[in-house]
Amino acid sequence: MLLIDDLLLLPLRGVIGIFKKINEMAETELSDADRIREKLMEARLKFELDEIGEEEYEKVETELLARLDSLRESGS
Repeated sequence: MLLIDDLLLLPLRGVIGIFKKINEMAETELSDADRIREKLMEARLKFELDEIGEEEYEKVETELLARLDSLRESGS
């Protein structure tokens, strides 16, 4: 009986494992200070090359700096 249960639940466990991995990757990307700094430099470069306007740059900069500050405050 346990073998049948294991076989029936195997696809579900695989899907759950995939979602856990996706969640880990998303959390890492959202909290990684180096990634935030990289995005900030990318936005600055786009602004300097006139690919984005000043308003859009300031919006992105404000959001990224806020994320960076919250990351520093959390101690990560």
